[in-house]
Amino acid sequence: MGMVKEFKEFAMRGNVVDMAVGIILGGAFGKIVTSFVGDVIMPPIGLLLGNVDFSNLVVILREKTASAEAVTINYGLFVNTLLDFVIVAFSIFMVIKQMNRLKKADVAPVVEVTTKDCPKCLSTIPLKASRCPHCTSEIQE
Repeated sequence: MGMVKEFKEFAMRGNVVDMAVGIILGGAFGKIVTSFVGDVIMPPIGLLLGNVDFSNLVVILREKTASAEAVTINYGLFVNTLLDFVIVAFSIFMVIKQMNRLKKADVAPVVEVTTKDCPKCLSTIPLKASRCPHCTSEIQE
């Protein structure tokens, strides 16, 4: 029973849950980007290049026969996948850039000064001290 409890503690940690949510959202985002590239970006590019459908661009290595499928290099699909990657990478870059910008604003907390140096012996003393506990000098404010 100890292993089940240990697994539950591991799975419910903030990092694991955050990672799971990120993976699920990343998969959904990837599908959106794939559709965006295949259905929105590539048709106009194909139209500009003379009605080219990138998903059909292939290099045929061996023709289809009665007993075997054709062997092809699908470089059009590769171009679509490459564009998917570039868009996803750029989107992630922009999100991380904004997160880092927001983190920088939170990094520098204001530190309240509570001590000062004694002008005679240079010992650290409380800010409100009127006499140094080390050298017994009076401290002028």
